[in-house]
Amino acid sequence: MSGSPPLADCWFLTGPTAGGKTAVGLELAEILGAELLSLDSMALYRRLDIGTAKPTAAERRRVPHHLLDLVDASEEFSLAQYVAAAEQTAQAVRARQREVLLVGGTPLYLKALLRGIFEGPPADWQFRRHWQRQADLHGSQWLHQRVAEIDAAAAKRLHARDTRRLIRALEVFEKTGRPISQWQRQFERARPAEQCRVFVLDWPREQLAARIDRRVDAMFAAGLVEEVRALVAEGIVFGLTAGQALGYREVLAHLRGEASLPETVDLVKTRTRQFAKRQLTWFRSLSECRWAPMAEGFDPRSVAAQIASARS
Repeated sequence: MSGSPPLADCWFLTGPTAGGKTAVGLELAEILGAELLSLDSMALYRRLDIGTAKPTAAERRRVPHHLLDLVDASEEFSLAQYVAAAEQTAQAVRARQREVLLVGGTPLYLKALLRGIFEGPPADWQFRRHWQRQADLHGSQWLHQRVAEIDAAAAKRLHARDTRRLIRALEVFEKTGRPISQWQRQFERARPAEQCRVFVLDWPREQLAARIDRRVDAMFAAGLVEEVRALVAEGIVFGLTAGQALGYREVLAHLRGEASLPETVDLVKTRTRQFAKRQLTWFRSLSECRWAPMAEGFDPRSVAAQIASARS
C-alpha cells in the first residue's frame, strides 16, 4: 500500500453506541454540505432496523444517506467489500461537489478506512461456520486460546468475546501459513490527530451507561422482538454475522425459549455497555482521533459547529 487510503482525509464522526452520533451527524452534514456514509457494520443488513438504530425516513430525506440496507440478514459482507463500497460511494459524492461524512461506531471499519486493510485470502464460510460452532460449544475463551497457540500477538490484541475476528485470525493462518498479525503490520502507519478529521463523541461513563439503558428500553418498546419474530416467521435464516448482532442474538435466543423477556432486556443492556467499552478502547488506540466532550442536555447543532470549526 502506498500513500494514504482514499478516504483517510474524509470527515468521520464516531463514538460509542447511544452516544448521539445520529443527531450530531445530521447537523454536521448540513454545516459541511456533506452526504452521509454509514460506518456501521450492522446497518448494512436489510430489515434489521430497530436494533441497529437506523436513521428514520425523515432523517434520510433531510440528508442523503448511503451504505444502508445493502444485504439480507442471511448474507455475509466482508470488510474488504465494505471498504470497496465506501470508496465507490465517496467518489460519487465528491463528483457532486459534496463533502463526505462517515458516521457510525464500527471501529474496524474506521481503522480500515484510515490506514488500509490486509485483504488476505477470501472468506471461507464453511471454515467460519465450523469454528463458530466450536466456539458456541466450548466458549469464546476456548477459541481465544486456539488463536493464542498460533498467533500470540493477535490473541493479545483481540478480546476473547470477539469471535468474528478470532475466527478470521485462524482462517488466515490456515490459508496462508502465516499469522495475521504479521500480515497486518504494514497497516499500522498512524497519523497525528491534527492531520485528520476524525471526531469521537466522548461521554462520562455513568451518563453513557444511562443512555445505553434508555436506548435498549426504547428499542424493545419500539418492537424489536416483533421485528425479529416476523423475520423468523418468514423463514429468514440469520447468517453468521447478522445472527451475532447485538440485540438480535439475544432476541433470537429469547424466541427459542432460552430466556425470559426481562432477562433478555437486561442481557442486551449488559452486553451493550461491554461493547461500548470495547469501542472506546479501539478509538483510544487510534492516534487519528480527536475527542469531543459530551454531556446530557447537549445541543447537537452546537457540537456539530464546534467540530466543523476544527477543519484541518
